[in-house]
Amino acid sequence: MNDATVVGGLGEPGLSEVERVVDTFVAPSKTFADIGRSSKWWSFLTPFLLIALFSVGSAYVVGRQVGWVQVAQNRINHSPNTQDRLNQLTPEAQAAQMATTAKITMYSTYLIPVILLIILGIYALLLWAGFNFGLGARTTFGQVWTVTWYASLPYLLTSVVGMLTLLFGANVDSYDLQNPVGTNPGYYLPDASPMLRAALTQVDLIHLWSVVLTIIGMSIVAKKSIGASAAIVMLLWFLGVGLAMLGAFFS
Repeated sequence: MNDATVVGGLGEPGLSEVERVVDTFVAPSKTFADIGRSSKWWSFLTPFLLIALFSVGSAYVVGRQVGWVQVAQNRINHSPNTQDRLNQLTPEAQAAQMATTAKITMYSTYLIPVILLIILGIYALLLWAGFNFGLGARTTFGQVWTVTWYASLPYLLTSVVGMLTLLFGANVDSYDLQNPVGTNPGYYLPDASPMLRAALTQVDLIHLWSVVLTIIGMSIVAKKSIGASAAIVMLLWFLGVGLAMLGAFFS
């Protein structure tokens, strides 16, 4: 798909889309160097389509194995204030509210690929601004946009493990759609305060893997040191932790 590029005076063919995906897991510097050499705005499509496919597959398995009413109930169980407000309603009103919440949860889950386009778009814009204006880099938005999508590929493992867990005997009464896999401390502390649990959920192995890939990728495409790249990316990570805690506080 990529045209041959000249590296060090020698013609070197670019990576195929499959090679980019595989190398993201086994040799990430190759993928990001290739993105730095040749990246168009549509270069994000391969990781986006993979993430979208696995996301929709996960939503289907959740609906089949857990059920959206149960998913909504489990989310309410993690929010004492919501539970208290629900208990003040009549049984008929409670049933109607649960049905509405279940539908909203189902639709929003199936729309995660669209939601991710918005979230990663904002994230890529912040990265682009941070590196170009903060570090004096000359990255294009297309490069940064593509880096963020390839750096998100480890989340495919979350989808796979989550689906396998549900298919082979997970406890549906405790299933948490927002934190389905035990790769972070928050998963093991369901009774912790919402803000603490939100913070601990961000210390997630898959999420941190994605952060490391972003640091490597941005260092390569922006031609900056790992330390400088880490400073920008980690600043945004801490901002994300703060927003997660703030959201938990208001919920």
